Amino acid sequence: MKQLEKLSENTNYNAVNLGDLADIKDYSLIHPVNKRLLEGKVFLKDATQATGTEISFNSLPPKSEQPYFHIHYKNEETYIILKGFGFFQVDEDCFGIREGSVIRVAPKGNRGIRNESEDTMIYMVIQAKEHSLEEHTTADGERVPTVPKWR
Repeated sequence: MKQLEKLSENTNYNAVNLGDLADIKDYSLIHPVNKRLLEGKVFLKDATQATGTEISFNSLPPKSEQPYFHIHYKNEETYIILKGFGFFQVDEDCFGIREGSVIRVAPKGNRGIRNESEDTMIYMVIQAKEHSLEEHTTADGERVPTVPKWR
């Protein structure tokens, strides 16, 4: 089972390395609820000590699908397709997806995904509590004069 590489950490950050995206398929974990082995999936919340999001990187073998549909109770999910193409279904709507597709699903949306390509599909999922974002991008921050250490 592949492990995340810790790059660095301090009071205000935690940094890890997943490795090459093509190697996401080498990660596995035991699902905390149903105790089944999940292959090709890695969660980052604990590794990065995140407090507002859960991010996962996922892979689907060629011509396969996620073996279940699911909903959430509080969290919306944003799927970002990084490699491959196929189909995504939310409730009764099914549509094509490909590299670059981004799909946000409300908690109650019954969702599933299929890889229709001949290659492993790689996708990222960002999970956060619905309606929790109070400030975003430029509204939540300010520029701070800093001299980069890489210079």
